[in-house]
Amino acid sequence: MSEKVGAMTEKLPVLLLNGPNLNTLGTRQPEIYGSDSLDDVVALATATAAEYGFAVDARQTNHEGEMLEWIQQSRGQISGIVINPAAWTHTSIALRDALVIPEVPVIEVHISNVHAREEFRHTSYVSPIASGVIAGLGIRGYEFAIRRIVDLVGEGSGSAA
Repeated sequence: MSEKVGAMTEKLPVLLLNGPNLNTLGTRQPEIYGSDSLDDVVALATATAAEYGFAVDARQTNHEGEMLEWIQQSRGQISGIVINPAAWTHTSIALRDALVIPEVPVIEVHISNVHAREEFRHTSYVSPIASGVIAGLGIRGYEFAIRRIVDLVGEGSGSAA
């Protein structure tokens, strides 16, 4: 999705959202989530998006209402959403409902393989409305999600998975 500005076309940014406790990446349970930090996630996503001329608007919160407001306010302002909803994946119908408001592709990302973990992690309220789900690939999942968003909005080479 692009926005016309005079004779130029400006690409709308990708909204990168990370939910509760992801601010502790690199220190919280590194045996599950690895040693990469949230700053590493943002750097990887930003570099990947830049390959295609996109910016990334990266945000993290431990407050569900704040996340919902960011999503609602993004309508018409973004090309797509890459989100790691963390624990809200399995608990928040409100988040699921908000993610359809911007009417853009949504890719759900999980650093660990949630399907190889506790039973309660096997259910996602986000997956049914997402354009794609990536789990268990570490922070590389964010890279793949950005590439897929670019393809879905018609700006990529068509080779992203």
